[in-house]
Amino acid sequence: MRIVLTNDDGIDALGLLAARRALEEVGEVLTVAPDRNRSGVGRSITFGTPLHVEEREMADGVVGYACTGTPVDCVRLVALGLMDFEPDIVVSGINHGENLGDDITYSGTVAAAFEGIVIGVPGVAVSLAVERPWHDHHEGELHFGPVAGFAARLMRVAAKQLPPGRILTVNAPNVPQGELKGARVTKLGRRFYTDELIEVRDAEGHVGYDIYNNPPGRHEEEGTDFAAVENGEISVTPVHLKLTDEAGIEELESWDVKSLLWKSG
Repeated sequence: MRIVLTNDDGIDALGLLAARRALEEVGEVLTVAPDRNRSGVGRSITFGTPLHVEEREMADGVVGYACTGTPVDCVRLVALGLMDFEPDIVVSGINHGENLGDDITYSGTVAAAFEGIVIGVPGVAVSLAVERPWHDHHEGELHFGPVAGFAARLMRVAAKQLPPGRILTVNAPNVPQGELKGARVTKLGRRFYTDELIEVRDAEGHVGYDIYNNPPGRHEEEGTDFAAVENGEISVTPVHLKLTDEAGIEELESWDVKSLLWKSG
């Protein structure tokens, strides 16, 4: 099995290293990741400027490829043949931090897995729920091992059985193997955000704005990815790119949108 591995934390991230080592037990792995942290870039792509790719030794001496672009760019470079490697599956992660509920729309980790759909192969996004104070980047001890092994085994099944047009997003609590309470299939939970617009001035008096300043909340609901991780379980959520609101089509038809071409007032 040929696996293209990427992330959004960058080529030097420990989660990427843990994922690569686990995946090498089940297949041939090509690691292509951003050359720096690109968290929160979602499905953004690079155009109007060339992408640069260079070989980079990871922490254990194994060579991967560092790309100046986004996670999606990394997957697309492989798909277009830069490394002469035709992937059977895309794996993204392990992310240093959870990607739960509505937050997946911001996630570069999940976006890279979605690119699997675009190039016609399954995708799996893997994240570790790291508990830390809001906006504090000190991660403490990270237990990548349990979710790395789980993701590798899950990937083998997904590569053969995941229906076309879907990815899996996996989130694990940051605990040792012996403290995991299980794994279950979940739905995405719902966030609510409480940010405020705060004016910030630098030493020269220039005005800036802080708009991400409060930790987001979540709606309490059973069966969600939030609930699973809080309960000490790994959550596995199927997600697709089909965005059309099928139920809304019939309602919009009643608006007679064609007539808006000529009506005024």
